[in-house]
This record gives sequence, C-alpha cells and structure tokens, in this order.
Amino acid sequence: MVKIVVCVKYVPDATGDRHFADDLTVDRDDVDGLLSELDEYAVEQALQIAENYDGDAEVIALTVGPEDAKDALRKALSMGADKAVHVEDDDLHGTDLIGTSLVLAKAIEKAGFDLVVSGMASTDGTAGVVPALVAERLGVPQATLLSEVSVEGGTVKGRRDTDAATEQVEASLPALVSVTDRSGEARYPSFKGIMAAKKKPVESWDLSDLDIEAYQVGLDGAWTKVDSAAQRPARTVGTIVKDEGDGGKQLAEFLAGQKFV
Repeated sequence: MVKIVVCVKYVPDATGDRHFADDLTVDRDDVDGLLSELDEYAVEQALQIAENYDGDAEVIALTVGPEDAKDALRKALSMGADKAVHVEDDDLHGTDLIGTSLVLAKAIEKAGFDLVVSGMASTDGTAGVVPALVAERLGVPQATLLSEVSVEGGTVKGRRDTDAATEQVEASLPALVSVTDRSGEARYPSFKGIMAAKKKPVESWDLSDLDIEAYQVGLDGAWTKVDSAAQRPARTVGTIVKDEGDGGKQLAEFLAGQKFV
C-alpha cells in the first residue's frame, strides 16, 4: 500500500474582515475559515496519483490548527481523501514557519509516507517555504513548485515552469513535492463524497503524541514575531481629471509626478 500524505491548511477567508488579536497573531475567531485554495490543488494531485495505483494507495489529509481546522480536513475527505489527521494543541498558538514544519514532519513520520504533497504556499502567510523545511526535516528529496506531477514506479517526476525556462525534475521515493495552481483544477466534492466524508476516520493528535515539547512551538518558541501592526489606511478619493481638451496632458503630468513614466 502506497501512502500519500497531503498537507492542508485552514486559513481565514480572504474576503472577510481580517485583523490581529492583542498578541499580534491573526484573530481567527472573528472571521470564517476554509481550506486554503492552493492546497486544493495539492489534494487533487494526490488523488490523481493514488488513482493510478488501482486501489493500492491511501491518501491521508494532514492539518495543524485549532478545532475549526477540521473543516479543511472534511473538504479534503469529501474530495476523495481516505482518512485525515488533525494535530491540535493549545500550545501551538502563535507557531511560526519553523515550528509548523517541525510539527508537520513529526506527524508525517508518525502517519507513515511514501510521498508528501503540498500546495505551493498558504493563502494567508504566502511564505512558500514550509514544503522545503519539511523535506529537510524528513531527510527526503524535494521537488517543489511543480505544474505537472506523476509517479512511475519508485520515482516522482514533474515539470517546473519558471520565467526563463521549463525544467523537468525527478526524485526517488520517499519524497516531497509541492504543486502550483497550474497543476490542474481541483474537483468539486460530489454529494456522495460529502456524505461519505462523514464516515471516514479523523485521528486527533497533540504535541505529546509527536514527542514535541511546548517550548519548541507557539509564540515563545517562534523564530519570527510581529513587532507591531496597524490598520490599512482607508482608501481616499482619487484625482478626477476633467477633460477640456488637455486631458492627455494632465494624465501625462500625473503619471510623471508619480514617477510611473
């Protein structure tokens, strides 16, 4: 049985009114959350890879987050993942990228894996470095930012598109890959899939299950912290140009004044 672990994240809805709490972490209580859109592509690619094994593969959705993060797992399960793992612990509050990579790596090792799939970045933090950090902790090769991915035998292959060239990359399993939003549209959960997801197993682990001490994560264990935050200034009324035959000149002067030209 081939085990594919797909990492997903529960993020604040970008259309909601997001702001910081008193401790300068994102206030997640006052805004709805959802499965990160970029992680939906990861789930899709994990499912497609599993389908090529004709039932001899298992897709495990993994997330780290508060109680509500189970909603992200349910979305992955309704899309077709076989089971899910939720790492939840009060001491995780405020964990940064370094701590998150530690928790993910420990959970992936505990779940067992042949291939780890993730999105290119989360839609809230957008750092894009967690996949590489996790691969380093697991001691496995990484093939990141793939717009196309497949597994043949014991090798994962993919295409990476850059501004200057297209690269063909491959790595021996076990390995980790991250996929971009060009990898293929994610499937919509069917009614059957939504109903089936309610019966699929979801395991809950805390830090003690992963042999992680509280000081290694959370705000106190973070390598990076937010020093200050301020509300974005309200949008002001733009400059209105009344064209009386010299509109083009006024526009050119505005652009020059703003150093756009």
